Amino acid sequence: MSRDGTREQFGVTGFGVHVPRLRLDRRALLDQHGWSHKGLKALAKGQRSFADWDEDSVTMAVAAARGALAGQPVERRAIAALTLASTSLPFADRQNAGIVAAALGLGERVATLDVTGSLRAGSSALLAGLRGRSAGLLIVAAESRRAKAASPQEATYGDAAAAFALGRDNLLAEFLGGATLTVDFVDHYRASTALHDYAWEDRWIRDEGWLTIAPRAARAALEDSGVSAAEVAHLILPPGQPRVAATLAEQLGIPASAVRDGLDSRVGHSGAAHPLLMLAHALEQARAGDLILVIGFGQGADALVFRATGAAGTGAVVETALAAGRVETGYGRFAALTGSVERDEGMRAELDLQTPLTVLHRKRDMLLGLVGGRCAACGTRQFPKARVCVNPDCNAWDAQEDVRLADDPARVVTWTADHLTYCPSPPAHYGLIQFEAGGRLLAGYADVDPGDLSVGAPLRMVFRVKDYDPRRDFRRYFWKAAPLRGGEG
Repeated sequence: MSRDGTREQFGVTGFGVHVPRLRLDRRALLDQHGWSHKGLKALAKGQRSFADWDEDSVTMAVAAARGALAGQPVERRAIAALTLASTSLPFADRQNAGIVAAALGLGERVATLDVTGSLRAGSSALLAGLRGRSAGLLIVAAESRRAKAASPQEATYGDAAAAFALGRDNLLAEFLGGATLTVDFVDHYRASTALHDYAWEDRWIRDEGWLTIAPRAARAALEDSGVSAAEVAHLILPPGQPRVAATLAEQLGIPASAVRDGLDSRVGHSGAAHPLLMLAHALEQARAGDLILVIGFGQGADALVFRATGAAGTGAVVETALAAGRVETGYGRFAALTGSVERDEGMRAELDLQTPLTVLHRKRDMLLGLVGGRCAACGTRQFPKARVCVNPDCNAWDAQEDVRLADDPARVVTWTADHLTYCPSPPAHYGLIQFEAGGRLLAGYADVDPGDLSVGAPLRMVFRVKDYDPRRDFRRYFWKAAPLRGGEG
């Protein structure tokens, strides 16, 4: 409340999403496993997204968060806290949100938190942030779940991330109210030592879970918000079983026209990230004044109510991400990159990739934030930062200032497609890039299709997995250069 007793507006000030470019045509699953699992025929429609070998929940979170903070230089990002929600975090005992904050250049004073353990981790983190009403919050949810070969989950899961910046000014959506129900309803689970989920019977999950628990949370949220179900223009419910969203809308008295596409045929179910992904999609299409009801489900339910301002409808970042897929019609690449099969990767994959953690700490700004140097004497930019300026007409000593290169556009100087160097998805692409504002870097290339690379081609920097150390179960992150396609920036 403000000093005069009126409610102070608070809500979404920015959002971003990331959907991996790789998409699997689900008919490939039927072709591969249909001989033994006839039930896959009902699921062999549309596509599902899946992460490339150098993507995971952390890298996707960084990509989505950069979208939410687009247009704000690092020094102006008044982000006080960052929360990362996921059930598929790469590290069980290393704060994943801290890696995201470092990659975004948010500084050491930012508060970070991992939220996990339930598919409503994303909606719960968003609701907690909105209820706290503290400006400068960044809520990110990302998911890349594994599934057993030939399982229904292999077809229905999808990988994605979404991020929301919260505050009081220039709102894209005002938060009106919300509610949470905590119920230990075990529709599925994954033990701490397991790689895959174990799911229970669909009808029971639908009747005793979705259609019993979710409506109670929704009614409580509508009451808290002071709005009626009939006023809801957008109902967001992650994809599950057929007609669940329509049945829920009928139960609540929400117009059938408000039920939004669950994006199942374009992404799949992206777990903890999916309610946030659907919310971003709704905000992109909502008109000023539209009421949006978001439901997150998992061992209970969250429900959140927003009023769109219409200010987010000027762009199409979500639709661009959804439409930018590269479809795989065969099962092989998908199975290899998602771990459904174990393949022989050859002797070149046996190189010891131990990471000296001392070096990682000392060089963390350079490695995670892509921070280089700018000479205070002549303005020359260079990477890595060094004691001596590389400009032969300057060569000033100890004059280097920090400069972040991750958000700067670049262009191809040289490129190589190497089939001899080990790469989980060959060939390995790398070469020299030139930042338009100055500075050069020998970088790996990511998301490359045939014909994408040529001398002078525009590039953008993306945060990715550099390599894995299977002996010690450690992954290293760094920045790569990706071709700049239409709608990307």
